[in-house]
Amino acid sequence: MNLILAIGIIVVVGFFGGLAAGKIKFPRITGYIIIGILLSPSLLNIIPRETVGNLDIITDIALGFIAYLIGGSLRWESIQRLGRSIAAILPFQSLGAWFLVTIVLALLGHLILPNQDFWQTYFPMAFIIGAISCATAPAATMAIIKQYKAKGPLTTTLLAVVALDDAVAVIAFAIASGISLPLVSGAGNISFHQMIGIPFLHIAESAGIGIIFAFALMYISRLVKARELLLVVVFGMIMLCAGISSYLGISSILANMIVGFIVVNKVKRREMFLVVEEIEDVLFAMFFVLAGLHFDLSVLKAAGILALLIVATRCLGKYFGARAGAKASHASNAVQKYLGLALLPKAGVTVGLVLLAERAFPSFGTIMLNAVLASVIINELTAPPLTKYAIFKAGEASIEAS
Repeated sequence: MNLILAIGIIVVVGFFGGLAAGKIKFPRITGYIIIGILLSPSLLNIIPRETVGNLDIITDIALGFIAYLIGGSLRWESIQRLGRSIAAILPFQSLGAWFLVTIVLALLGHLILPNQDFWQTYFPMAFIIGAISCATAPAATMAIIKQYKAKGPLTTTLLAVVALDDAVAVIAFAIASGISLPLVSGAGNISFHQMIGIPFLHIAESAGIGIIFAFALMYISRLVKARELLLVVVFGMIMLCAGISSYLGISSILANMIVGFIVVNKVKRREMFLVVEEIEDVLFAMFFVLAGLHFDLSVLKAAGILALLIVATRCLGKYFGARAGAKASHASNAVQKYLGLALLPKAGVTVGLVLLAERAFPSFGTIMLNAVLASVIINELTAPPLTKYAIFKAGEASIEAS
């Protein structure tokens, strides 16, 4: 299929899918993913498999912008204000999800993919999915907080933890990928340097690239007075940062996240992010429909079991990890009881990371991708009501539920 025609179909049909999802009170991204599944080669085959592969550049572009906006939500003063609670809750709930998902999936991997090697398949797949499970989607959380005008210790802590969660997930994914790639390839004896040193070196390189592009963007933006031209500069710098990072084989997500973090804390010009937010809906529609297009119905049976395990173990890890962290930091009772229930949504970064993992691990990438996509859909249907419940039980909603 002509690529321009395919993109047109993705955007227009995706728009109607998001609209339909909104009408029945579900997040728009759920509609985008479902439309992608319907158009996929394994269902209606409206967009052929070869075309889907050629459209993967959209994933890389969208991820760069998502990462930039995530970095832009990490204001240093907010992080400092909630330092003690965040410092305890963030690692507890992230590592809780990562380790519980990894352990359960690794031990039960033989039920999903029989007759495979533990260290070449079961453990790497579980470790990668566990790392991806650290992420929490800020969009759904923000929408509910704004709808009910929520304010209080739970809401403030929730926003800070959610903003940092995706950064943790990107770093965890870089570590998990660095450790898993040599295992999957069967490289024989693997040194500590290969398993730990190289992933951390890549993280440091990504941070370095991000710092360079952040200061370059700040300098060039001073020359721009018109808002329309500011979008050109920001768009170009994000693309350059993502492109160079990919060329060097390091994380373009982490690099662009660093760009957003430095810019939001060094520059008082809010337009640096507003101009990107004006086009984010188009990027999200293409990104999530394309994610749905990768869905493979032929592995749904095995992926369905794996998806349910991912949802159950991630939710338990997040909930009890957040509770343990809140208790350790002597947070309020409301934060201890209900924060974990509000940390369950997942979407953008989760989908982006699993798309990257599918390319890096072809031996089990398809089933991993389908399982994570299915778990995202389940989460998008179940997590927002739980976030709403947590806010109301904590007594922080300013208006009545409608």
